[in-house]
Amino acid sequence: MIGGVEVNYYAIIVSAIISFVLGALWFSLLFGKSWTKLMGYSAKDIENAKKKGMTKSYLMGLIGQLILSYVLANFIIYADAKTIIEGIQIGAFIWLGFVATISLGMILWENKPVKLYIINTSYWLVSLIIQGIILAVWQ
Repeated sequence: MIGGVEVNYYAIIVSAIISFVLGALWFSLLFGKSWTKLMGYSAKDIENAKKKGMTKSYLMGLIGQLILSYVLANFIIYADAKTIIEGIQIGAFIWLGFVATISLGMILWENKPVKLYIINTSYWLVSLIIQGIILAVWQ
């Protein structure tokens, strides 16, 4: 509990897991081929990563999702968002203010393609909206 705010830890865990699963689908089945190509990875790079094992990366990703869900839950409580629409608004607003703007650096400074920016940031938009809905409604 930070600043006297009590969050629903079950909602945080569920929203983090859903976001994690969405990411797995997003960057494999839905946009995996395009994302891999835009990142400049070869089939050999992917094979090598699989051989090394991805457990640590997946675990760190899940921990990151849990932290994000916890922080988002606090934003939602501070905003007194309790409906699906309010959850969507908070998720989209957080995306616009933080993810979309910070991620611009990949285009401006890292010379990554705009399409990669769109794939990556679109995932976060969908993820934050879904998490916003869950966390707003399930308090």
